[in-house]
Amino acid sequence: MTPLRPVLLFDVMETLVTEPFYEAMPNFFGMTLEELLAVKHPTSWREFETGSLTEEQFIGRFFADGRFVDRDALRRCMYDAYEWIDDMQALLGELCAGGYAIHALSNYPSWYEMIEAKLQLSRYLEWTFVSCLTGVRKPDVRAYRRAAESLGVSVGECLFVDDRTVNVEAAQAAGMDAIVMTDARQLRSELQVRQLI
Repeated sequence: MTPLRPVLLFDVMETLVTEPFYEAMPNFFGMTLEELLAVKHPTSWREFETGSLTEEQFIGRFFADGRFVDRDALRRCMYDAYEWIDDMQALLGELCAGGYAIHALSNYPSWYEMIEAKLQLSRYLEWTFVSCLTGVRKPDVRAYRRAAESLGVSVGECLFVDDRTVNVEAAQAAGMDAIVMTDARQLRSELQVRQLI
């Protein structure tokens, strides 16, 4: 039987939670973002996100030149920087109270556990489709199709929300309804148009 409501799939970083990479992480290393991008390892973050590297391996390959990184201090920096995007906790709570099934569909490494420890997103959603658990990163079409298959619904029975256009376009290409989120007010309007709230 077709569900009356879509399953909601949310990106996490810069959709629900602030992304430390742009400010907190460069500041931690005493660099600008541009300087950090120039010296970090070119593939280690993506490999960490798909679970191909352990945290220890990632830290050892954080910089292209292999310089030392204080893992515990970097973890503290990341933990401290995780915050809710303005008004998103309230909106997510409203959707949860409305009875929607809500899942994370997000590119992130095992550090998602630090987000959970600090902000407890699991009050509202399940951390079902984090790339470090699935081994697949958006915008790979498999990320969307496997999520729907795992949930026992068609891709057309899902609504995906992300702040990045490339990920939303890939979801739409896979057959999902999808929204590019800019802020909570705009997302609320998009949901109201769909008569979901």
